[in-house]
Amino acid sequence: MELRHLRYFVAVVEEQSFTKAADKLCIAQPPLSRQIQNLEEELGLQLLERGSRPVKTTSVGQFFYQYAVKLLSNADQMISMTKRIASVETTIKIGFVGSLLFGLLPRIIYLYRQAHPNLKIELYEMGTNAQIEALKDGRIDVGFGRLKISDPAIKRTLLRNERLMVAVHASHPLNRMKDTGVHLTDIVDERILLYPTTAKPNFSTHVLSIFSEHGLEPTKLNDVREVQLALGLVAAGEGICIVPESTTSIQLYNLSYVPLLDPDAISPIFIAARNMEESTYLYSMLETIRQIYAYEGFSNNALM
Repeated sequence: MELRHLRYFVAVVEEQSFTKAADKLCIAQPPLSRQIQNLEEELGLQLLERGSRPVKTTSVGQFFYQYAVKLLSNADQMISMTKRIASVETTIKIGFVGSLLFGLLPRIIYLYRQAHPNLKIELYEMGTNAQIEALKDGRIDVGFGRLKISDPAIKRTLLRNERLMVAVHASHPLNRMKDTGVHLTDIVDERILLYPTTAKPNFSTHVLSIFSEHGLEPTKLNDVREVQLALGLVAAGEGICIVPESTTSIQLYNLSYVPLLDPDAISPIFIAARNMEESTYLYSMLETIRQIYAYEGFSNNALM
């Protein structure tokens, strides 16, 4: 007995017609009838009532049908899961927040790709919150984000804490402090450009929470879509913006960066994966990060 015999039999029972079942299976009716007869002969049982219109099962045939459906379902699940495992072994889908492209993430991806030339790497820009759902849904395998979002299904590893900077126009009085730095109290009354405008929590939520922890509440706030737009507006003299230190690689005319001195003025960088994930690609990814961090002089006990 083969799985195709079970599929033929199930199709006839569900369609209640040899003609409709043959159309559904894209085969001629006579061969379908012979296959069902061969199945009955192999079992030594009559599964279908002779001459019934519509086609009906015998009591034994109904029992056989129920188990045939279960077996076919299990077979389909086995095939699906096998393909999923094969896909994970040949493809890794990585989610990331856009601002990380100004830091070490491009080097991490490049080195990882060089170490695994046969591995297909797919990159998806998405917020940290969206990454959590994408990980649970299997749409990505690894996520790089900046927010402290806890979920029992997700394992997060803190890679490092990145200092925050204040982007200002070169003519702004705060620019005189670019060599010494400023505190949150020095900028709370400024017009602050927040980004992004994606669903909260996001990076703007993190920035406002730092103010709140210091008992400060900025009131001159403007939301903009993304960091590049925010920095362009800063260069146009439309306000100031708080950004991760790696973002200082974006250089525009009249754009300057001032260090933010408050100890908790940081942006954490996390790598996330499914909680029980044991795939070798994750360990290899962490090894790649460990190499780059060691070269850059960053220490991280979580990667040791």
